[in-house]
Amino acid sequence: MESNFNVPQRQSAVGIVIMFFDTIQQYARALWPILVVWIFKFNDINKWALFGGTLLVLFGIGIIAYLKYRNFTFFLDDQNDEFVITEGILNKTKTTIALYKIQQVNIKQSLLQRFIGVHALEVDTAGSKEQEVSIKAISHRLALDLKAKLLDNETKMPANAVAENTVSQTASDEKPFIDISLLSLLKVGITSNYIRSLGLLLAFFFTIYDNVMRFSNQGYINEDQFNGYVNKALIMQSIGILVVVLFGAIIVINVVRTMVRYFGYTITRQKGSLLLSFGLFNTKSTIIKPEKVQIVSFTRNYFQKKMDILELKIKQATAGEKEERKQAVEIPGCNAVERDAILKLLFGKIPQKGVMLQPNFRKLVFAIFLAIVLPLCGFYAVALNAGEDFLQFNWIVPVYVIFALLVLCFGFRNYRLFITGDFIIKQSGAWDIKNEIIEPQKIQALAVSQLFWHKNADIGYLTIHTAGGKMSFELGNYTVIKQYVNLWLYGMETSDSNWM
Repeated sequence: MESNFNVPQRQSAVGIVIMFFDTIQQYARALWPILVVWIFKFNDINKWALFGGTLLVLFGIGIIAYLKYRNFTFFLDDQNDEFVITEGILNKTKTTIALYKIQQVNIKQSLLQRFIGVHALEVDTAGSKEQEVSIKAISHRLALDLKAKLLDNETKMPANAVAENTVSQTASDEKPFIDISLLSLLKVGITSNYIRSLGLLLAFFFTIYDNVMRFSNQGYINEDQFNGYVNKALIMQSIGILVVVLFGAIIVINVVRTMVRYFGYTITRQKGSLLLSFGLFNTKSTIIKPEKVQIVSFTRNYFQKKMDILELKIKQATAGEKEERKQAVEIPGCNAVERDAILKLLFGKIPQKGVMLQPNFRKLVFAIFLAIVLPLCGFYAVALNAGEDFLQFNWIVPVYVIFALLVLCFGFRNYRLFITGDFIIKQSGAWDIKNEIIEPQKIQALAVSQLFWHKNADIGYLTIHTAGGKMSFELGNYTVIKQYVNLWLYGMETSDSNWM
């Protein structure tokens, strides 16, 4: 039986529990300094007063949670094609969202929501920093029906065309056309995100060290005692062990994080939109409209290429770079065939690389100056002032130079811009080769610039701005870039694409 969203309705009654714990979390974040003081001063506080105050606070939070539940209603205004939400505690707020502005709907379920048996539904529109609407407690069937209503993406076709396509669309909507296996997630966890995991590990260890040194009474480590126990051989051995341990920890963290976050990843076509479902503990179900997609990128390195896997990312309209990173939809572990199927669904055809633009050699020279020459000058400037003790680490210099030079050379070789009439594809990266795809009709703004000392070489900079982020290409042929910019500007003015 189809749900009726034309009349205002509330969330599930058990949603009061969700709102109760959500309110506790909000107040705990705001009042955590007081909570810390209470914990350390627990023996000096009147226990009966603390117990009574806690009960009073919980009773107040319960009233707030009930008022949130009672005053929260939502419905669909079919006459104006709007989604209307009313919420508040004492002062009510009414939010109205035009259906055509909705670009993404997420269905989530935390551990608490799974235990209670409800789901959360979040609605995103272009240009907002946060979700426009967050319904925290509705049944799964109601969430699916509301999601389908909000993102009804079927193209209006003549009656005979609808009849011809009904059977094929129904069949394709019944089951996922892409299912990411655990083996693919394992491959992704082993071969990606090394820098991110290393950063998390270092942040964790430095936080523990800082807390230990702050709360211990020992103060700083005695330098004479440290020098008495440590010698160069022990340092080299410790560094080797640390590298092995860090590498093993990074692999384990990557595998666990990838499998927990993307467990059961399936992609289904639903009325012309993409339905993505994944998650082990916190499940998430997302629907995105192909015409709202701004940038699609796929990344793979040497090992992933041998294993026939890659990571695909879909960006829609956002309110800034921070939101761009948070709201990007990631599809890990798909192979080349599955990638082509997704790209064909999003763009109507598989993007092909056309005319190639490559950067001037000055890009490599400048990168070498910034990444190698300047750091070496700084190192030797400090070493000469610090004395011979600092020069014992001089063996690191050739290792760093060779490694940095290889990275820069491979990055320069892979840095390309490919242009066709329907697509702009930027290729970049030294180890992880990334391809970003933009449709010219979705460009919001174009910027070209040229430094005065680049005029004789006829090179310049290009920046393409979209609602989902920007794409930059440095030190390409300036004359060719301007020709394509004029062509894209004309396309922007004459395009009637409904991507917003």
